[in-house]
Amino acid sequence: MSGDPTAGVDIGGTKIRAAVVAPGGAVLASATAPTPSGGEAMLDVAADLVARAVASAGVLVAAVGVGAAGVVDPGTGEVLAASDSFTGWVGTNLRDGIVRRTGLRVVAANDVDSFLVGEATWGAVRGVRSAAGIALGTGVGGALWLDGALYRGAGAAGEIGHMPGFGDARCTCGQRGHLETLASGRSVARRYAELGDGADVGAAEIEDRARAGDPTAVRVLADAGHAVGSAVLMLAALLDVGHVVVGGGLARAWDLLEPALLARLREEPPVSGHPIEVRRAVLGGDATVVGAAALAR
Repeated sequence: MSGDPTAGVDIGGTKIRAAVVAPGGAVLASATAPTPSGGEAMLDVAADLVARAVASAGVLVAAVGVGAAGVVDPGTGEVLAASDSFTGWVGTNLRDGIVRRTGLRVVAANDVDSFLVGEATWGAVRGVRSAAGIALGTGVGGALWLDGALYRGAGAAGEIGHMPGFGDARCTCGQRGHLETLASGRSVARRYAELGDGADVGAAEIEDRARAGDPTAVRVLADAGHAVGSAVLMLAALLDVGHVVVGGGLARAWDLLEPALLARLREEPPVSGHPIEVRRAVLGGDATVVGAAALAR
């Protein structure tokens, strides 16, 4: 199988993308569609996109890797938990559902796990023995690459977005004070409205306002970077991980996040004395699909 292309699928809250990926990581063909409501409908779209990408690439694929939003059981491929933006997703069996629809061997994982595998195999932390991945999107996801392999635990290893100790705001999961309440695109927009003039604007607009000198926009993005820095310090203390890769939509504001993040690392460096290197992801929108394809390989 090492010489055969594999397919990768990225199932997100707004869109689903499938790609055929060569053994060296090149995307040979891809197809994208909006995410429908309901687990079975999402699997229908995913399988159709795989077929379209395979037909476009004009090759046979050996297996399919699926990176999906939510907590995914590494043994069964079942979605164990998901955010409130998904309907009918919890309880869906990704592996069995895609196998039935494609007849191919399928490996299922969380989307951020797949993102980190992509970055560790062909991206920003390629060749690094151990690293953590943080995805700053609508929510905050995390993953662990330890001793040259993805570490999944029972399915939620590395879920740094739901680490407590970050204030008292209510998280999308229903609990309070999680990292996601400060460092996600959704939380940045919420905090900007609360601290500013109540304007209902998205994270991308807030980034533009911050670069134009809006002090409230600068503050909420700096607070997000500071919070991520605190989370990185916790990872380093627990796992002695010296490399972290940060991606996701909010990472577009890296110039606004990084100064506060690095300042936080300087405030309380790890007692081990080992430096922590934080890198921005380089694969962009391809990270999850190529990582899922790598897992299938």
